[in-house]
Amino acid sequence: MSTVRLTMAQALVRYLMAQRIVVDGDEVPFVQGVFAIFGHGNVAGLGEALSAVRDRFPTYRAHNEQAMAHAAIAYAKTHRRRRIMACTSSVGPGATNMVTAAAVAHVNRLPVLLLPGDVFASRAPDPVLQQVEDFGDATVSANDCFRPVSRYFDRITRPEQLLRALPQAMSVLTDPADCGPVTLALSQDVQAEAWDYPETFFERRLVDVPRAGADPARLVRAVEWLRGARRPLAIAGGGVHYSGACDALARFATRFGIPVAETQAGKGALAHDHPWNAGAIGVTGAESANRLAAEADLLLLVGTRLQDFTTGSGALFRNAGRPVVAINVGRHDAAKYGALALQGDALRTLEELASLRANDQHAPDPAWTGRCAEACDAWRATVAEAVGDRGTDLPSDAEVLGAVNDWLGPAGTVVCAAGGLPGELHKLWRAAGPGHYHVEYGYSCMGYEIAGGLGVKLARPDREVVVLVGDGSYLMMNSEIATSIALGLKLVIVVLDNRGFGCIHRLQQACGGAPHGNLLGDPASPAAPAIDFAAHARALGAVAEKVSGIAALREALLRARAASRTAVVVIDTDPERSTSAGGEWWDGPVAETSAAEPVREARRRYEAQRGRR
Repeated sequence: MSTVRLTMAQALVRYLMAQRIVVDGDEVPFVQGVFAIFGHGNVAGLGEALSAVRDRFPTYRAHNEQAMAHAAIAYAKTHRRRRIMACTSSVGPGATNMVTAAAVAHVNRLPVLLLPGDVFASRAPDPVLQQVEDFGDATVSANDCFRPVSRYFDRITRPEQLLRALPQAMSVLTDPADCGPVTLALSQDVQAEAWDYPETFFERRLVDVPRAGADPARLVRAVEWLRGARRPLAIAGGGVHYSGACDALARFATRFGIPVAETQAGKGALAHDHPWNAGAIGVTGAESANRLAAEADLLLLVGTRLQDFTTGSGALFRNAGRPVVAINVGRHDAAKYGALALQGDALRTLEELASLRANDQHAPDPAWTGRCAEACDAWRATVAEAVGDRGTDLPSDAEVLGAVNDWLGPAGTVVCAAGGLPGELHKLWRAAGPGHYHVEYGYSCMGYEIAGGLGVKLARPDREVVVLVGDGSYLMMNSEIATSIALGLKLVIVVLDNRGFGCIHRLQQACGGAPHGNLLGDPASPAAPAIDFAAHARALGAVAEKVSGIAALREALLRARAASRTAVVVIDTDPERSTSAGGEWWDGPVAETSAAEPVREARRRYEAQRGRR
């Protein structure tokens, strides 16, 4: 057997470079490159290996480890999990900075390869700089924090362990059901150790993503249920996008008269003006979709994990006698809410259901079709009113996103993540179709926004990428503005400054509490500073300006489009206003005992709502 002598780090890089995938008929690298922040735990090992191939396998220097992993996650999501990025950090704080991002990837079922440095396998220098010591278990390092938020975890303590670990890692990164973050903790001394690897280990490998089919007997039963339904409703989740099933879902809905509601991850599966798009569903949903969900006599769930914002904490699914059919590649998700589980790929399963109904003389129920059209028309009128400019000094989030939506057009992508903005976006954003809407709301991670925008732009440099971010999230993580400029990846960033955490401020009051600890200037921070976000963005290298009012925002967006590098537009917004239309109950527990009457009243309302579930 022919061998080649390589360090463990060199072998890892060569293996990653050999992984290929066919996308739209073209063979491309599956691992597109590595985001890296080097330190003593990875610079001499993995850093040396990456430097040697930098002309063929790019290394992207970032400014924050969590942010670079967010960018890698957004990159994979934009490519529908068909291309990925790796991320490497040093041992210690560099590694643990990525743990939050690993949770984001885990919750959202998105592939990212995390390569944190680790302590010495030899334990010769023990404890090494930045090592976290466990006084009861010498095998533990800080990287064990990755275990609960990784789909696959391994610690490489011998060079030859790559022969087993890397194929396992690739199988997880490409498996539709088990897809998620993979963490390979790399002992820093072992990264530099050499071993004689079989040359066959580095042969070109064509990755294929399987399309599992559902059980035939269950497919037949699902068809029988669908045939008997007079008021069916489909709910599209992120799996529709990952499977490439958006067009198939649109055809299925049109052929069989099934309105489609969209989760946060599923939004954009159908264009906002598609006749069978019922709008967003759930806590942040449209009145149209939630009304149809209450009236539906069958639910067809496609690629959704059914988090509580989708189901209204279960209140939308309170009719226990209503049949539920769930198409999901993951067994865990397909089995929720007592559904008939069609465990299979969304595209393949929709096509199989359509084939089994090919000879159906099916005409949609005219009454159901009429109710769908009526509800959707009414909701579109509500949206138009909500996003219109009221001419106030402090516009609402809805007014801002309406102006941005008009400016962006159908060929761009909006990126957002946490706070009140995702709720407004879910119900009010008019998505032109797949790829137009990118909101991380599985983990709702503050700080994802700008880094996520960077990942989207890296994946699709031809698209205009606009990031909507609140001042709270901006202050948490903004460093990748500098990265975007260094890489020549222009973003347009709109910072909505409501002086704090406006979303939680409103929730606090809805639960009967007095304002405390959320808005700058409230009793918890009476001497809060006035923050000049535009000056800060300029200090990071961006073009930046602050505007007042929606008309000025529209003009600034035109200037931002013409800018040659990342442009930031800051606008003050009202922390008290959000769109009251639409929505569904959400189980946010209220204190059971309190000296404050507003809290006791809120508890009474809470208990009344909880009884609906």
